[in-house]
Amino acid sequence: MSDHPVRPDAVLAKVAALYTENLAAHGRSARALGWRDEDARVLRYEVMAHVLGDDTGPLTVIDWGCGYGGLFTYLQDTRRLDVSRYDGYDLSAEMIAAASHLPADRVRLFQTDAVADEADYAFVSGTFNVRYEATDADWFAYITSTLDSLWGHSRKGLAFNLLSTYVDWREPHLFYGDPAVFFDYCTRKFSKWVSVFHDYPLFEWTITVRR
Repeated sequence: MSDHPVRPDAVLAKVAALYTENLAAHGRSARALGWRDEDARVLRYEVMAHVLGDDTGPLTVIDWGCGYGGLFTYLQDTRRLDVSRYDGYDLSAEMIAAASHLPADRVRLFQTDAVADEADYAFVSGTFNVRYEATDADWFAYITSTLDSLWGHSRKGLAFNLLSTYVDWREPHLFYGDPAVFFDYCTRKFSKWVSVFHDYPLFEWTITVRR
């Protein structure tokens, strides 16, 4: 599995700029991350947390595309889990700065998309949605190579979400993933313990993969 994902650098620079602008406009809020409200943001965390099963910790976490670190707050404060180490990765320097209020003894923040160390679980929430001018084929290659790397750094499980192809309209700058295609990819390459969640009231799906 590759530790060096395919990187469409020009597109990623535009994505980082988008979220930097959102943060300046909306502060530390769901809208800064492109979600419509806080309920939608938390619902995504709740669905992804299925990957944890009955694991209450201590656990270590990779949050790839961490924004201002909302996943840490959800796991630690809302779910009351023992998060002993949280590694947040984001390309936006301003987002990393917005996450700097989190406890430094357990939180490490990286302005990069290159994962440094292994953790128990890796999470990707919304990070793959904006592709701008990248083709579907190129963006699919970027997503799958990134998932390969994250799975290689995850000791227990991986959870990620994507906008669903089962929608009645599409924005041209967004990427919509076929859940069957990604289920097949994860089952063939990672583990037979793959679950797809498409039964919640958002235009997306979540996949969890466990070892």
